[in-house]
Amino acid sequence: MDNWKKGPIIGRGSSATVSLATTVKGDRFAVKSTELSSSTFLQKEQQFLSKLSSRYIIEYIGFDVDYVDHVPMYNLFMEYATGGTITDVIQRHGGFVDECLIRSYTHQILLGLDYLHSNNLVHCDIKCSNILVCEDGVKIGDLGCAKLVENCGDTSSEFSGTPVFMAPEVARGEKQGFAADVWALGCTVIEMATGCNPWPEMKNPVSALYRIGYSGDVPLFPMWLSDEGKDFLKKCLQRKEEERWTVKELLQHPFVNINSSSKRFEDLPKSSPSSILDQGFWDSFEVTDSPVLTQLVSFSGESPVNRIKQLVEATPVNSYLPKWVDEEDWITVRCDHVEENSNVTYENSYTDSGMEDDNSESTRTDSELYVEAEFSDSVRIIVESIVIETSGANVVNSKFLDFKNINNDSCLLVDSNLNLAMCSLSGPTGFS
Repeated sequence: MDNWKKGPIIGRGSSATVSLATTVKGDRFAVKSTELSSSTFLQKEQQFLSKLSSRYIIEYIGFDVDYVDHVPMYNLFMEYATGGTITDVIQRHGGFVDECLIRSYTHQILLGLDYLHSNNLVHCDIKCSNILVCEDGVKIGDLGCAKLVENCGDTSSEFSGTPVFMAPEVARGEKQGFAADVWALGCTVIEMATGCNPWPEMKNPVSALYRIGYSGDVPLFPMWLSDEGKDFLKKCLQRKEEERWTVKELLQHPFVNINSSSKRFEDLPKSSPSSILDQGFWDSFEVTDSPVLTQLVSFSGESPVNRIKQLVEATPVNSYLPKWVDEEDWITVRCDHVEENSNVTYENSYTDSGMEDDNSESTRTDSELYVEAEFSDSVRIIVESIVIETSGANVVNSKFLDFKNINNDSCLLVDSNLNLAMCSLSGPTGFS
């Protein structure tokens, strides 16, 4: 493309920098740039995008090579996504996305995957930061990790993507086919609903990848999702790839089936700037600065432990781990009125000897609400504390929910019956 001008940086990925650019006529587009010597992924993406045409895949415009301070740069020109990525949408919505919007986004991602799979392409790196929000909907981007599926249904021996979004068979170094994209889609739905990666509790890279590959675990489902949403996740996150639904089957699932939705997806609000000079829009979010999460690793057939070690060594330490604050800075709140079947984590069960002694057994739920610390950026809420009185001892079983990103002086607690309690963090530490 001749006579174009590079503007401000609007994103940074693992292998390139994305900038806003304009033509001499004032038309805007996005340019993804990296040094020519390290442009393998970008050239691979160009080869794929130049052969694709779908409203659910980011549009290819062209490419060129220019020089910056005598250094050759490879530039890939693409459609400009006015709304950034779904990761940006999550940030603008306060840390998670409304389920109605999740249904819409997931439906469109599935249509994009259906198009890719029909062209024998596996994306290999589906996640929120690779889904672009355009004026006419969301579109799949970043095909640098994509690969062709051979006639026998297998891909190459190279395995790429973001570790915490990898399917079990990928973490084991066995196969990365269409089913791996379905697993990653389920993880992406969880990311939209929670603002976190699907394995936020994993802190050790080796044990994390080993758990994904060899345990019987799947990511926890957000408990506030509808039954349809949880069933959709169940169909995506089957550990055995042959038991996962295909993209075409998922398109008929009531969670995303447009004919079963009570609200048309096209009626959902969109956010985009009115012009390139709409400074208020650009001030609403910062430049996305993604860590080096996407990896390309070639396995040479060693044992599973060695293959996982290769993945770990290729991944920067803590690049995909949650950024928790120190434990002593948490705020603990206790309340009642939470349903017995709530999907919460059990912690801190203990026995308190020396209490009243009788031969009967009874259960008591505490009804007080209190705050044990004055301020923190994170909140741990005890949603239920049950005391089982037995002969000679009282056994206390507490259930916790963890929350982050609260305001400086208050947090809002919503129990399963939708009763609201406002806890002032600057006031007294006890409430009745």
